[in-house]
Amino acid sequence: MKLLRLIVHTRRHPSAVLLLVQLLGILLYPFAESTPAARLALGVFGIVVLFITVRMVRRTPGLVWISITLATPTLVLLSVQTVTGTPYGLAVSSALESIFYFYAAGSLIAYMMADRKASLDELFAAGATFTLLAWGFTHLFVLVQELQPGCFLAAVNAPAARTWTELMYLSFALLSSTGIGDVIPVTVHARAVASVAMFVGVMYLALVVSRLIGMTLQPRQ
Repeated sequence: MKLLRLIVHTRRHPSAVLLLVQLLGILLYPFAESTPAARLALGVFGIVVLFITVRMVRRTPGLVWISITLATPTLVLLSVQTVTGTPYGLAVSSALESIFYFYAAGSLIAYMMADRKASLDELFAAGATFTLLAWGFTHLFVLVQELQPGCFLAAVNAPAARTWTELMYLSFALLSSTGIGDVIPVTVHARAVASVAMFVGVMYLALVVSRLIGMTLQPRQ
C-alpha cells in the first residue's frame, strides 16, 4: 500500500523526483571522482538523470523528439566513457549535455509559466530547473576547459584541470549570485561564460521564481 502511494505521488509530482535525483547527484559526485569503480557508477547515474529529464520534458511544452535527438548521442558518448574509463569525446558529450539540460530547463520554465496558478509540482519544478541550469553550465565549463586548458584556476593545485565537483560548485555560486569562491575563470572566454551564468541566475530568480511566489500569494477562486 505504501509503495502504491509512493508511485502515485511520484507520478503526480515528477519534478520532486527530478529535484531529489539532482541533489543526490551533487552529494555523490565527490565520492565518484576518487576510484574507477565510482566513476563507472557516476556514468550510470548520469544516464539515469538524462532519462528522468527526458520524462520531465514530456510533461512540458517542449518537443519530445528534440529531447530524444539530444539525449541519444549523449547517452552513447557517456556509455563509451563509462566502459573505457577514458574521456573520449568529452568535449562533444559536454556540449551535447549542456544543450540538453538548457533545453530541458527552458521546457520546465514554459511549464511553470503556462498558467496563473502555482501548483506544488511547479514549486518543485522551480528547484529542479535551477539544478538543470547548474548542470548545464557545469557541462559548458567542462567544454571550455577541454578547449582551453588552464582557463580555470583554484586555490588548491592551481595548474591542474578543475574537477567536475569544482566546476559544479562554480556553477552554483555564479547562478545564485553568492560569488565565485576559490575557482576563478582567468581567460576571456571563461569569464564570458561565467558572466552569462551570473546573468541567467539573476534573471531566473527575478522573473521566474518571483512570479511563482506571487502566484502562491494570490487568493484561491
